[in-house]
Amino acid sequence: MTAIPDTAAIRRLPTIEFVALLAMLFAMTAFSIDAMLPAMPEIAAELTPDSPNRAQLIITSFVLGMGIGTFVTGPLSDTFGRRAVILGGAVLYSIGAVLAWAAPTLELVLAARLLQGLGVAGPRIAGVALIRDLYAGRDMARLVSFVMMVFTLVPAVAPLFGAFIIDGFGWRGIFIAFVLFVAISMTWFMLRQAETLPVSNRRPFSSTALIEAAREVLTHRLVMSVTLVQTLAFASLFTTLSSTQQVFDQSFGRAEGFPKWFAVIALIAGTASLLNARLVPHLGMRFMVKATFAAQVANSTVILAIFMFGLVPDYMNFWFYLYWTITVFFMIGLTIGNLNALALEPMGHIAGMASSIVAALATVLSVLVAVPIGLAFDGTPVPLMAGVLGCSLTALLLMRLVPRADVIG
Repeated sequence: MTAIPDTAAIRRLPTIEFVALLAMLFAMTAFSIDAMLPAMPEIAAELTPDSPNRAQLIITSFVLGMGIGTFVTGPLSDTFGRRAVILGGAVLYSIGAVLAWAAPTLELVLAARLLQGLGVAGPRIAGVALIRDLYAGRDMARLVSFVMMVFTLVPAVAPLFGAFIIDGFGWRGIFIAFVLFVAISMTWFMLRQAETLPVSNRRPFSSTALIEAAREVLTHRLVMSVTLVQTLAFASLFTTLSSTQQVFDQSFGRAEGFPKWFAVIALIAGTASLLNARLVPHLGMRFMVKATFAAQVANSTVILAIFMFGLVPDYMNFWFYLYWTITVFFMIGLTIGNLNALALEPMGHIAGMASSIVAALATVLSVLVAVPIGLAFDGTPVPLMAGVLGCSLTALLLMRLVPRADVIG
């Protein structure tokens, strides 16, 4: 692999170890979301029995914190180095986990989850920058592909792991597991991974530069159009993550089997990224995004009609819902990477800051869309399906209005 000249002197880990270590850093996000899904019934019963739907805010509060943290972690890592931001984020995340473990009310748990989200933004963003410090071009793409292949396994096993912890230690035990997971991964990271950004290459943290980059992103029609589309894709994902456990439990009476079914969903949907990697060089990013949203609009319309009008026998409803959920997660694998690349096409001169701003905006705004859809849960999957259909249709319409980079400058 080709090293970046400025970091040629940095000792690099063996590829297998480096991939495994980075996968653990990225896994903090998925583990923090998916391991909580089996806990929602117990959290609702203990902390918000009169309004059980509010338990799903455990997911969206974490995502909101992550989105807010994403605004600044990229620039901070350019100033203080990758290790400092990754380790600092891990400490903040662990403090949030301990506070959530001890919190006596749902409101305090949500505040602690927000803090966890702020912390996880450090490893999430600085980890990508760390890879970029050491590898470029096809070498970087190849390495990231390996990391994401390992990372794909986390959503599949996290609910199973969460259910195991709940059985033995109750739902609060999951937060202790988060602390242990971070302690192990950060000890490995500190002992084995050197700093990859030399002091000579660091840049002073500039609020002026950040504001100027934000102004450029916010006034660029292509970037903002694609960011709004990405917002709707994220909203579909986070809404489905927040509501699916309730649907399995209250709509179909399959709470006990939920972790296993979720593993099946995650493993099947995980192949979407591999399919996208094969198709996008031939079909293009825009075509892939438009075709995927169009397919989801048609798919969700049919499945929603089946549930609203009782078009199939009741015993078949679960299988149609399972199929539909797989398509939603599959849609994410075929769109998010392409949308991110499209948004950054005209932002090469401020790619780092633009990436942070686009990711943060899409994440934070998606929570504002996802929360009301999730809270509309009425014991059936209809509100969830209607919400995803609305997001997919709006995203498809917006994609038709996205200009090309070469015609707007």
